[in-house]
Amino acid sequence: MNIAIIGGGIGGLATANALFKKGFKVQVYERAQALRPIGAGLSLTPNGLNSLNAIQPAIVESIMSAGSPTHTLTLKRSTGEVIASEPMTTMQQYGQPMLNIQWSKLQAILASTLPPEIIHLQHHCVGFEQQDNKVEVHFANGKTVQADLLIGADGINSVVRQELIGDGTPTYAGRMSWRAVIQYPHEQLSPNIATLVTASDGKNIVLIDVGEGYTFWSAGVLLADDSVCQQASDAKARVLEFFAGWTEPVEAIIEATPEEDIVERPIWDRLPLPHWSKGRVTLLGDAAHPVVPSLGQGANMAFEDAYELAEYLSTAPDIETALNAYENSRVPRTEVIYNRSAVRGHDSYRPDSETTFVKMMNPSQMSQDDFQAWLYSYPPSIFH
Repeated sequence: MNIAIIGGGIGGLATANALFKKGFKVQVYERAQALRPIGAGLSLTPNGLNSLNAIQPAIVESIMSAGSPTHTLTLKRSTGEVIASEPMTTMQQYGQPMLNIQWSKLQAILASTLPPEIIHLQHHCVGFEQQDNKVEVHFANGKTVQADLLIGADGINSVVRQELIGDGTPTYAGRMSWRAVIQYPHEQLSPNIATLVTASDGKNIVLIDVGEGYTFWSAGVLLADDSVCQQASDAKARVLEFFAGWTEPVEAIIEATPEEDIVERPIWDRLPLPHWSKGRVTLLGDAAHPVVPSLGQGANMAFEDAYELAEYLSTAPDIETALNAYENSRVPRTEVIYNRSAVRGHDSYRPDSETTFVKMMNPSQMSQDDFQAWLYSYPPSIFH
């Protein structure tokens, strides 16, 4: 089976690894000119790491070397007082750490385990046409390719999704974000620690060690308008103004970050779909089920998708059966995560956000304990 994947991000590359290992002929098409570093970090939770390990254990070995496990999560007020500090026990509970890594390093690791000739840069998908026995994919550079199956892994603004589903633009969640990765030594930025700083006026910033001396910071603010600055200098000035006077090292690390390294983006999501496959085309990751980043599950869900889709395609008698099984498994789980992410994201910016974060760190409700166990104990071995 010839499979075309649109999107060379971490979801698309993980899927390519999973399919390649199963013996499929796979090609990845990415619109960017190069796989360049971007100012982002991400957390890999036990369910995501277990999925990657099931795809290719060597990937997880490389990630463990490049990233940083969180040993302690600290919650502070914007004035500096420590509200709570808890050990991170996912390793003891679920056999995998909460691992933080630079997005671009993870992308490079996933790309390095694939034959370089299957990754095609400067290929911006502009549409596709389905026929009974193939899919024809069209690119902005004039190229057309044919495949037996097309997988849209091209993110929240997926071209494949618009052609397939046609549900328009994503929904603004009422929050603007700024993020960057920087080497910034500071006495309050210790290895293996994540610090969340919150205020009662709808502002939060998280500071996370992502390994090799780098810190990932991500700031969020309630804003009615989702328009972004046209100049990098304006975006930096904007986030500095929002977090002026906050406890160290918040203001200092933003000030030290080069303006061109700061990514300013609205927080978006989309309502869950009952189906995301038609014929020989399906969706994966943020193209299928984007969520707000309050639970850090975007990448982890994509890795679950990648593992399961490859398993179903390798065992089902035909594409239709495989895609039906993929949806039947993934739609209910991702909908639960969407709902939980939306509620947590909303509560994280309320005036009593402090209470929300304390509960998150030390769950006092059985439903929260049960949810975490259900989320992190995801078993790729269900297929074996």
